[in-house]
Amino acid sequence: MTYALEGLGTAPLSPEVQGFPFDHSVRGPLARATVASSDLQLALDGISLSFGGVTALENVDLAVRRGEIRAIIGPNGAGKSSLINVISGVYRPDRGHVLIGGKRYGQVPTDRLARLGIARTFQNLALFKGLSVLDNVVSGRAHTVDSTFLGQMARIGTARREEADARDRARRILAFLHLEDVADRLAGTLPYGLQKRVELARALVAEPDILLLDEPMAGMTATEKNEMAEFVRATREAYGTTVVLIEHDIGVVMELSDRIAVLDYGRKIADGTPDEVRADQKVIDAYLGVVPENEDGAGI
Repeated sequence: MTYALEGLGTAPLSPEVQGFPFDHSVRGPLARATVASSDLQLALDGISLSFGGVTALENVDLAVRRGEIRAIIGPNGAGKSSLINVISGVYRPDRGHVLIGGKRYGQVPTDRLARLGIARTFQNLALFKGLSVLDNVVSGRAHTVDSTFLGQMARIGTARREEADARDRARRILAFLHLEDVADRLAGTLPYGLQKRVELARALVAEPDILLLDEPMAGMTATEKNEMAEFVRATREAYGTTVVLIEHDIGVVMELSDRIAVLDYGRKIADGTPDEVRADQKVIDAYLGVVPENEDGAGI
């Protein structure tokens, strides 16, 4: 007896596939379409990474098409967060390259991440808890500041216009995420689930093309997870944002994602649609687990 998974043996997709079907709509009937390879927005090419002789990632390829929700799953220690850290420039891979918008990087420049159209959230909250929710979200516009330090201190000229624009954009994002009622509260006084949503708001105010979400639902209740999943869907629908998602809740991943890559011990063992990944025996063995059978073939 296994988990409720049917059709074992389906082969995983290769990242080199030129097109794939995915859901252009977030709600309602599925709109199936073939996405051309020219819509490749982010790719990992042969990424390997090790720490003190311990392999974190081994020859990982990944293709992310424009406008998709792309999940990366795997057991603890599989290399998921390491992969996100390579994409965001925190780690330099030992081998391989990251391709963003057709440009190849040995290490993604962290100081240019926002200007490359990438924003991320973190597994552990990284808010300024002594600042208001609004000020936390405004900080996500820091990369757009062109005014001088003195101008910012005096709040004159360009600096004043930039601040007004950042606050206006932040308030719109807070309304989008249903956070306008807590805009003036200190971030550290909010419940954990709302703090995670504030972190999402800070990433979104940067208007990213690619949003990296590192376990955005970790520690949440079932209700909070469902709400966060809806906001991720709405983000793709409203802004056309490409989402790369790491998440342990397999039910959320299966419902939310267009395609899923599965890591195990730093290697990619499967890559495909939720149905294909759900049916892959390697994934069942490595991630979902099986219930051993007794001598009669029945589940124990």
